[in-house]
Amino acid sequence: MRPVGAITRGTTNPNRLRRVDNYIAYRCGDLLRATAAPVVVDLGYGATPVTAVELRARLAAAVRADVTVVGLEIDPVRVAAAQPHADLPHLEFRRGGFELAGLRPAVVRAFNVLRQYAEHEVAAAWAAMTATGAVLVEGTCDELGRIATWAVIEGGAPSTLTLSARLSDLDHPATFAERLPKALIHHNVPGEPVHELLWALGRAWEAEATPFGPRQRWLATCRRMREQGRPVLDGPARWKLGELTLPWPGIGTGPDPGQVEAGPVLRSGPTRPQGGE
Repeated sequence: MRPVGAITRGTTNPNRLRRVDNYIAYRCGDLLRATAAPVVVDLGYGATPVTAVELRARLAAAVRADVTVVGLEIDPVRVAAAQPHADLPHLEFRRGGFELAGLRPAVVRAFNVLRQYAEHEVAAAWAAMTATGAVLVEGTCDELGRIATWAVIEGGAPSTLTLSARLSDLDHPATFAERLPKALIHHNVPGEPVHELLWALGRAWEAEATPFGPRQRWLATCRRMREQGRPVLDGPARWKLGELTLPWPGIGTGPDPGQVEAGPVLRSGPTRPQGGE
């Protein structure tokens, strides 16, 4: 089966994906416990397999010991280099892309991959990765994993958007704009739902200034968003981790994002993709 996709930059770091790994254990844990074949694909693990190794260890500890992680890369050199880190039958590395090398996983993690594609290619990639029924967690983060956002996609359609941060490093929620998933990053302009969401989150953060530290400020911000009628999902147990999950904001009918720049509060993402496993 010929791999579908393109070789990405491959940049990665140890612990870069710890936030989304924690979320996968939480969000997909019951699914993995219930399935007869708990297979998770790490699509586009990068120049080194460290984040795939970490994903396997975290899921084995938090969900079930026999979970299998399969790291897929299009670049055969990366696949060969990863083989010394394999631990069959629970951790292996193969050549593959959006077609998932013919596997039928329960969960797919694709991080810092679609950021390096054009926006119009996202929907087809989502559809391919969920075609066999997998839950896809797709998103992006900064180089050290301190700021991250991701979507949960099922049946080719996104259902939620999660914003996650190391709260001690979060200066303002506008920072999330720089790391939005590819499907949203060019829509952070006035008139679009994601722009309005980040604007409201920023106003809530500014209203909850406190001397008790960033964690308490974030908790109060999340509560304020819910009190204002925002459909905030999950609760304080996840908020304490620096997470906020909401229904997918969708794409509105605002101005052409190529013609309008975001306002001064919401820093829009760069047009040239950054990072990428």
